[in-house]
Amino acid sequence: MDPHPPPLLRDIELAFMRIHILHHATEHPVYGLWMRDELAEHGYDIAVGTLYPMLHQLEEQGYLTSEELLEAGRRRRSYEATDAGKDLLARIRTRLRELTAETLPTPTPPPDRGPPEPPPPPGSPPPTPGSPPGAQP
Repeated sequence: MDPHPPPLLRDIELAFMRIHILHHATEHPVYGLWMRDELAEHGYDIAVGTLYPMLHQLEEQGYLTSEELLEAGRRRRSYEATDAGKDLLARIRTRLRELTAETLPTPTPPPDRGPPEPPPPPGSPPPTPGSPPGAQP
């Protein structure tokens, strides 16, 4: 990832990260460090000093809920999507489908080349390399 992206690109990447968080928090509880590693797998470089405030903000806005757990003597906070977070993710997915349908090129099918050439009649000489199909030697 670009260490100094243009401000607009950074804003968009941060929005994408929020979408990733909502997506995973809808599927299962997430932890901050797990989420950082997951985002890194998608090419996002996010510091914990950015990630944790983002998680707290999503919680304050009512899209995530958190629970503090004690695991192996360590306190960890897990985050899950609320119903409002799930609803928001559904709305975002609709917008993403519309956006990708409009902005991403669709693969074009190969041109129609017509039916394949019929095989040469039995006993005819093989075609000369580079000659058009059906040409007589």
